[in-house]
Amino acid sequence: MINVYPAESRHTSNHGWLKTSHSFSFADYYDPNNLNFGPLRVLNDDFVAPHHGFGAHPHQEMEIVSIVLKGYLKHTDTSGGTATTTFGGVQRMSAGTGVVHSEVNPSGDEEVNFLQLWFIPEEKSLTPSYEQTQFDVEKMKNALLPVVSKQNSSNNVAHIHQDLTIYLSDIEEGKEITFSQEEGRRIFLFVIEGGLVVNGDTALNKRDSARITETSSLQLTTTSSSRFMLIDLP
Repeated sequence: MINVYPAESRHTSNHGWLKTSHSFSFADYYDPNNLNFGPLRVLNDDFVAPHHGFGAHPHQEMEIVSIVLKGYLKHTDTSGGTATTTFGGVQRMSAGTGVVHSEVNPSGDEEVNFLQLWFIPEEKSLTPSYEQTQFDVEKMKNALLPVVSKQNSSNNVAHIHQDLTIYLSDIEEGKEITFSQEEGRRIFLFVIEGGLVVNGDTALNKRDSARITETSSLQLTTTSSSRFMLIDLP
């Protein structure tokens, strides 16, 4: 089953310094029928103005991933983590028993666009932790590149406390990518740029997403170059 969520179905807010679109219930947007997809609790598509951002605020019992699409994002938290990231880098924070952090745009003239993802962890009361990892953007070309995973963590793949893997991909016009997973799991697709055709008949355009169940194999094609995120979820 492939349920498509068009980009315009997201809840969008403009706060001046922040333009954001929420794929799931978040902040002032509440929909009891759109709280999560498996352990995926939040996907926010944030655009933050220069020298602005989210000041120090607390989190608990959540795995938080930030993927910068353009510009720069600076993170600081009370576990000792601090880093500035651009495209090609991933920030992962385990809030666990409690942490305070900030995420700001350090640039004086360039907007930052990043995806903020929250996942419910496999276990509670984890010790708060933070890591920044770097991946090779060239390895996204016509392939699914893991950037966050419980199973395959390394210097290039951030470790997360949940049985999931986040992949990024750049697919060229006329190319095809296939993906398979164990039966009974979930797949979340999010088109960053361009468009995709899923299994020959389901079209996704820029910023559209799909929540996929009971379908363990995908064929992903495109009529123009496309960048997308795929998440393999329990």
